[in-house]
Amino acid sequence: MDKRVLVELTTEIVSAHASVNEMSREDLLDEIQAVFQKLNALVGVEGEAMAGVPAEVKPAIPLNAAFGAEQVFCMECGKGFTTLKKHLAVSHNLSPKDYRKKFKIPAKTPLVAKNYSEAKKKIAQKLGLAEKLAAGRKKRGK
Repeated sequence: MDKRVLVELTTEIVSAHASVNEMSREDLLDEIQAVFQKLNALVGVEGEAMAGVPAEVKPAIPLNAAFGAEQVFCMECGKGFTTLKKHLAVSHNLSPKDYRKKFKIPAKTPLVAKNYSEAKKKIAQKLGLAEKLAAGRKKRGK
């Protein structure tokens, strides 16, 4: 496929995305680059994708910098979030399992910010949810 066609497709895709999502100039440029690279890999313009050899995955942000206390950053696009699950599904059509596999993230590494996880844990403890769950299971005979 001709690169001009890829540029046109990229323009259409990013324009459609930008028309329903507020994007900064940086976000728009990142989106253009990411979409073009993805289309390029899908059609095999560089030869590797068509030959059945998976293209090397280059994360937008290094693994050691992706998981912070306040935010967890998407290694696909580099954007920061409190939790990644919904973003991965909506923006990148990836399940957490596929995302972990793609970027070699250990299964035990949570895809949520550390502070968010701790806050949720404290709320659950305060409400006694663990005891209520155990009591409910006991009641049902499990």
